[in-house]
Amino acid sequence: MSAEEFRAAIESGDHEAAVRMLADGVTFHSPIVHRAYEGREAVAPVLAGVATVFEDFRYTGEYTSADGAAGSILTFSCRVGERELEGVDILRFGPDGLISDFTVMVRPYSAATELRQRMAALLG
Repeated sequence: MSAEEFRAAIESGDHEAAVRMLADGVTFHSPIVHRAYEGREAVAPVLAGVATVFEDFRYTGEYTSADGAAGSILTFSCRVGERELEGVDILRFGPDGLISDFTVMVRPYSAATELRQRMAALLG
């Protein structure tokens, strides 16, 4: 798997394909929750929730390590309600080629706050 394949799955709205690219033991670091989510089953609903909360989502850049296997950074922009949001997905791949570590960072604070409120309402 590659960041390019993950990007294509997200951009096409193929949530199931994106989840299949996650390792069983993936660790997901959220920009709005202090603890990491552990495992594919825990991360899948978060990705589904983000797909409904992010509006006009688009990847704007991709930066990959020299060998492509160690990791990639995907930059993105979208809206959350009336707030413009920019962010990065930091993907690290395991030896099996699946995403083993997934970190998301977003800005500005006002958009992150809106994201937190909307995700809390979705995920309980």
